[in-house]
Amino acid sequence: MNYRPSFLGNLPPVVKNLLIINALFFLATMVLKSTFGINLNDLLGLHVIGAKKFNPSQFITYMFLHADLTHVFFNMFAVFMFGRVLETVWGPKRFLIYYLVTGIGAAGIHMATLYIDIVPFQNALDAYMSNASHENLVGFMNEYVRPATYDMARNIDGFLKSYDQLRLVDPERALGLSKEFLNQFEVDYLNAHVTIGASGSVFGILLAFGMLFPNTELMLLFPPIPIKAKYFVIIYGVIELFMGIGNFAYDNVAHWAHLGGMLFGFILIRYWRKKGVF
Repeated sequence: MNYRPSFLGNLPPVVKNLLIINALFFLATMVLKSTFGINLNDLLGLHVIGAKKFNPSQFITYMFLHADLTHVFFNMFAVFMFGRVLETVWGPKRFLIYYLVTGIGAAGIHMATLYIDIVPFQNALDAYMSNASHENLVGFMNEYVRPATYDMARNIDGFLKSYDQLRLVDPERALGLSKEFLNQFEVDYLNAHVTIGASGSVFGILLAFGMLFPNTELMLLFPPIPIKAKYFVIIYGVIELFMGIGNFAYDNVAHWAHLGGMLFGFILIRYWRKKGVF
C-alpha cells in the first residue's frame, strides 16, 4: 500500500494549526450567528479601550476572526505561502512568537490611530454635557451624530422627533432627553469600532520574508510579472501608508494595523539579529 502524506501533514506545525484554527473560527462565526444569533466578531473582535465591550483578551482573539470568505482565504493563503518558509527557518516557537507579537503590535498601532478620531468626539461630548443648549446640540449632531453609519443611526430620527416636540413645551426636559440620548450614543459609538483579521500578522510575515529573502522573485497576479521580495514589501508598505494617511471615507480597511504589523516585525527581527539569533 502506498502512503501519500496529506496536505496538512506536509506543513510545519504552527502554520498548520493556524490554518485549522482560523478555518474553525470562521465556520463557528457563521454557524453561531445563523443558528443562535450569536455574533462572535462582536464578542471576540477588538473593541477600543474604554468601550463597554472591550476585553484585553481581544488583542489576541481578534486575529483569528474574519469578515468573509475572501478575507480569511487571502490571509491564510499568505500564511501558507510565506509563513511555512519562515517557520522552517526559525522553528515553531520563534515563528509563533513573531506571529503573535506582530498581531498584537498591529492592534496597538490601530488603536492609537483610532483615538485620533475618538478623542475629539469625546471632548466635544464632554463640552456639550457641561454646556447643553439647543444651538450646541445642533452643532454636535451635525458634526458627530449625523455621519454615523452603524445601527444606532436608525434611532436618530426618532430622538430628534421626540426632542423637537418636547422642546416646544419644556426646553429643560428636552435638553435632559438629549443628554440621555448622547450618553447611549457614546456607548454605541465606542462599541461600533471593531477590528478583526490576521492581516497585521500577515503583513509582519511579508516583511520578514522580504528581509530574510530579499532577492527571491515573486510572481504577481495583477499584473502577472515577477518582482523581488524586497521591492514587493516596499511597494506594499508605501501603498498602505498612502491609504492610511488618506483616510478615505469609502475605505474600511485597517491600513495602520497592516503598517503596525510590519513595524513590529521589523523591530523584532532587528532585535533578534542584534542578539545573534540568526
